[in-house]
Amino acid sequence: MMNTRRLGIVVGAAVLLPALATATYAAASASETSPETGTESQLVQPPDGVTMDVVTVLGSGCPAGTARVTPSDDGDGFTVSFDKYLAWGGGDAPPTDFRKNCQLNVRVNHPENYTYAVVGISSRGFAHVEPGASAVRRTSYYFQGSSETRSVTHTIEGPSNRSWRFNDRIPRSERVYKPCGENRNLNINTEVRVNAGDSEEPSFIAVESVNADAAYHLTWRRC
Repeated sequence: MMNTRRLGIVVGAAVLLPALATATYAAASASETSPETGTESQLVQPPDGVTMDVVTVLGSGCPAGTARVTPSDDGDGFTVSFDKYLAWGGGDAPPTDFRKNCQLNVRVNHPENYTYAVVGISSRGFAHVEPGASAVRRTSYYFQGSSETRSVTHTIEGPSNRSWRFNDRIPRSERVYKPCGENRNLNINTEVRVNAGDSEEPSFIAVESVNADAAYHLTWRRC
């Protein structure tokens, strides 16, 4: 377990994270070229009746009952919050705690004549990183049965003791849409990792508390 002093830093600092509004990822243009047909396909508002089901939540950073997925009211994405998502390394940290991960399998239910892609990822938390150490936050995602994986990685170099927030917008040319007419769930793999370097003091990165989460923003179009 993390010693009391370090745990106090995690909890106290996380509670003080500012309440930040979720970023809006509106489409930059009204149309774009469909990778399936090579023709222009109309970008639209989320269709009515969009629902989301969490099929599985697995990983050392999200033990059973410690992660919650909350869909947005308008079908433009969902937010994942965590209670136990923290990695730490260096000092008296257990050797296996330097990396934690969480894998989600999400089914997005929508009308058959629509499809969607991830257009943005927002993530926030807190990190204490000693001089010479670093902390990493990484997210990758893909549709079941697809070899097209997209990922974003952020590194916090020490010394650092602060809240962090990363907002990533996926370029239009790199967006991967669920194939039209096919039932494929969205797989999301995330991890946090500490590279302790030669520091004798522990470092950590946390995605937990009421003000730390990850949000996945979707964009829609007609098939």
